[in-house]
Amino acid sequence: MNPATALSTVLVDELVRCGVTDVVLAPGSRSAPLAIAAHADSRIRLHVRVDERSASFLAIGLARRSQRPVALVCTSGTAAANFHPAVIEAHESGVPLLVLTADRPPELRDTGASQTIDQVKLYGSSVRWFCEVGVPEERPGQVAYWRSLACRAYQRALGPADPGPVHLNLAFREPLIPDGDPSWCEPLDGGPAGPWVRFRLAPPSVGLHVPATRRGVLVVGDGAVNVRRYVAAAGMAGWPVLSEPTGGARYGDHAISAYHFLLGTPEFADAHVPDVVVTLGRPSLSRPLLSWLKRAGEHVVVTAGAARWPDPTRSATQVAEVAEIPVAPGDDTWLRSWRSAEAAAREAVDAVLDDSGTTEPRVARDLAEALPNNSLLFCGSSMPIRDLDQAMRPRRGVRLMANRGASGIDGLVSTAAGAALAHNGPSYALLGDLTFLHDQNGLIIGPREPRPDLCLVVVNNDGGGIFSLLPQAALPGPFERVFGTPHGVDLSYVAAATGTPHTLLSSIGDLPKALRGEGPRMVEVRTDREENARVHAALRESTQKAVRALL
Repeated sequence: MNPATALSTVLVDELVRCGVTDVVLAPGSRSAPLAIAAHADSRIRLHVRVDERSASFLAIGLARRSQRPVALVCTSGTAAANFHPAVIEAHESGVPLLVLTADRPPELRDTGASQTIDQVKLYGSSVRWFCEVGVPEERPGQVAYWRSLACRAYQRALGPADPGPVHLNLAFREPLIPDGDPSWCEPLDGGPAGPWVRFRLAPPSVGLHVPATRRGVLVVGDGAVNVRRYVAAAGMAGWPVLSEPTGGARYGDHAISAYHFLLGTPEFADAHVPDVVVTLGRPSLSRPLLSWLKRAGEHVVVTAGAARWPDPTRSATQVAEVAEIPVAPGDDTWLRSWRSAEAAAREAVDAVLDDSGTTEPRVARDLAEALPNNSLLFCGSSMPIRDLDQAMRPRRGVRLMANRGASGIDGLVSTAAGAALAHNGPSYALLGDLTFLHDQNGLIIGPREPRPDLCLVVVNNDGGGIFSLLPQAALPGPFERVFGTPHGVDLSYVAAATGTPHTLLSSIGDLPKALRGEGPRMVEVRTDREENARVHAALRESTQKAVRALL
């Protein structure tokens, strides 16, 4: 057996023993040993994509939804560089990813050899761990090295305290394909079932005790863990729960879905300065919320690990891996005030949206309402997630996800497809037109590849809608060309190029019917950017009027 085949066979086997079930491959020559080993292992679900960026974000979706490491494989050169945006997203949002880049051996580096770049620490500080594996050789001790290395890489990617991407750079000499000789200088197998190295976690430490008060608030952002436990504790303590859509806590009697508008009303924000705020995950969608956090008497940030904690407002007074929310004596005046304001603002939001026709926040609200239980909804990082945050009513039964680590728009079709492949149930995605066009290659799925049950709802306003809500909109001269960026693309032709069924929504009332179907499909919703800006202004004015009437 040649060394390249031996290393790849052992590495793939050990990763499977550790728990890897999915491998995403972008084809190439130097990565042939890894590709052949993954294809030959019946325990692996293999996904092949012709575009490295699409492949890498597909892996993000698979790993984010399954919450276990996914192996991502490519050849040498710029192929590995095209993984970089996804590695950054995995780093920022804590997604466990095993990046296996094939490389040329040292004697070919810096010689002008094709597809040869410096891949050592290619992703810089955006990985939890990097290892230059070394050129495999036929000598005793290599199998133990390769298997222990695979275990360490898997466990470092998994965390659990600080999950994220791990980069293994694998230099292969030719021959790159099996030579038909199964012999090796030592046994290649891993012995009894199970990983070569078993990792044990220490028991969790005792949590931080939060000051007892009735005037507390639980804020839940993207990437939060142990959410149900904290929501239950907040319920016992009489605290309102302010959850972003992907926080997983927008349900129950204490959920305040209109918090963006409540805290955007200065009189309400002034009257509701909390004694304590406990933050889970990474809240980042609402500027009024972030400004209000700075005013809390005590701000406790709960983080999965001491190495990283989210505190964009620099207002945290305590950071802990576990926090205990106590029940304080007193009545529920504080909670009743929040709930009354929530009801008034919610009524105002719904009244504006019901009269708005087919507008972007109404599409977001009605989509979240229409989805069946056990659905997955993947959200675009620009306007879709913000529209959901401002318009979505509390509900159970739907899991919401988004790439909110770096919050870029790249690779989101592929991420949604990956998440759908890992989800046991129907999947949907709400994306903007620029986001969709940026990753239209995500629709390229070979005839032999696993196909996601995914409905893409694409809001098409012919450009970058979020800029119409920003100060740049006051610059009529350059605005349309350099911010609005109209593209004029007929999305039905983009869908047709890959055989993806396409439906143009004619009326917002037809949305539930348009969502029906199986496999990859697209529902296009055409909207107007100027009208969208007017609806958002109306939402703000109507909710502020309703809330002020209570004060």
